Amino acid sequence: MKHITTYILGIAFVLSMSSCGVDNGKADGYGNFEATEITISAENNGRLMQFNVKEGDLLDKGTFLGYIDTIPLALKREQLLSSKAVVSSQSKSVLSQISVLNAKLKTANANKLRAENLIADNAGTQKQLDDINGEIDVIKQQILSVEIQNAPVVNELKSIDVQLRQIDDQISKSKIINPVKGTVLTKYAEANEITSFSKPLYKIADLSTMKLRAYFSEPQLAGLKIGQEVTVKIDDADAMQSHRGTISWIASEAEFTPKIIQTKEERVALVYAVKVDVANDGSLKIGMPAEVWMNTDNN
Repeated sequence: MKHITTYILGIAFVLSMSSCGVDNGKADGYGNFEATEITISAENNGRLMQFNVKEGDLLDKGTFLGYIDTIPLALKREQLLSSKAVVSSQSKSVLSQISVLNAKLKTANANKLRAENLIADNAGTQKQLDDINGEIDVIKQQILSVEIQNAPVVNELKSIDVQLRQIDDQISKSKIINPVKGTVLTKYAEANEITSFSKPLYKIADLSTMKLRAYFSEPQLAGLKIGQEVTVKIDDADAMQSHRGTISWIASEAEFTPKIIQTKEERVALVYAVKVDVANDGSLKIGMPAEVWMNTDNN
């Protein structure tokens, strides 16, 4: 008997929604309001030195809310800078050797040119030119040797620079900056608590425009289109309160309703989900039930 009763209720639900455009005193669709909720998490480990957030706060994008302790990172950065200074002094010493050798190479090349000119004028010997070429080869080998010695130093400097950028990135991520405009729904942490990477701090959602997820039967789809204006009604103290809404999304696949029905015989009520954007004047809340009227004259 329970299955039969649920079946009848499901059929009645679809029949009640299939009256799109017919003024029978019933709404064309039913649903609940929702919003895109974003959970903001910590991007670093440490103590929350400052965290200025309260539930219900309306925050702008880019608002500074607090920071995680950065003293260990700052100390590590100072240590890396000291190491870089030591390695840089070693590199400068090697580079000065290369500069001296390059100056010798320049002089040797000038001597080579003069020797070639003297030979052309029958005023020089081939041995003089060979000696100069030998000297040039030796200098080039010396430069190559010094460059090889300097390679580990250069690589170490690059490694330190990468570590410094990583530290700077971690310090930057220690600042808690609100990423989106919205209202704080839930606060998960307090100042002076120890937090860790990916630990939730608060949940935020933009409530200025709410989305009503309503359901319509298949026969009603022909009367629905994206951008279409509808009337959304919510319960008020004495009467239904009306709001203007705009259809922003229509599901491409049907789903069964009610969702708790499992047997094959009862899975007969197919409906399509539709999202309606409604400007929030402060009266609309997440989870609040509402009705959708296709005939916008029913206000």
